[in-house]
Amino acid sequence: MTDTPIGRFDAAWPAAERPELLAPPVAAALSGWEHAASVLVVDTDPANADTAVFGEVYAVPPEQSANCVVVAGRRGENTTLAACVVLASTRADVNGVIRKRLDARKASFAPMDDAVAQTGMEYGGITPIGLPASWPLLVDAAVASTPWVVIGSGRRRGKLLVPGKLLAELPGAEVLTLAG
Repeated sequence: MTDTPIGRFDAAWPAAERPELLAPPVAAALSGWEHAASVLVVDTDPANADTAVFGEVYAVPPEQSANCVVVAGRRGENTTLAACVVLASTRADVNGVIRKRLDARKASFAPMDDAVAQTGMEYGGITPIGLPASWPLLVDAAVASTPWVVIGSGRRRGKLLVPGKLLAELPGAEVLTLAG
């Protein structure tokens, strides 16, 4: 085991050193981001990628694990996709705060196939780093105030360890209270 800011992993590397653990959009985004050196990647078993199992296997409590969910907000014929980052210990307020922020009449989780196709990432590994620039990126205030969080790497194999405050500094990020 190696020392990491959170969790129990065999090893952790600067994310840029292990591009095979990253989806291509994530690797591209990290290559141009001023805070990329602070992002670590760990190699994990894809069979353990789902949040609850991952936390048990790698000793990451839900308060230090963040999920990135893709939400579709609809108003008439228009659909706006957005990414919302919340701690695994909470639930995103999709029909309240998020729907209102998207100025939508209806909001719901985007269908899996749409989320995967639009992000270029694997389901279960979608991360706020490397998302389409036109999307709103809504980061829950609790995530931004967490010293380190585990998030997806864009693949089911691998996770990123990131200071929460850096997620609030991603291009286009907006910090709100998203948990309902």
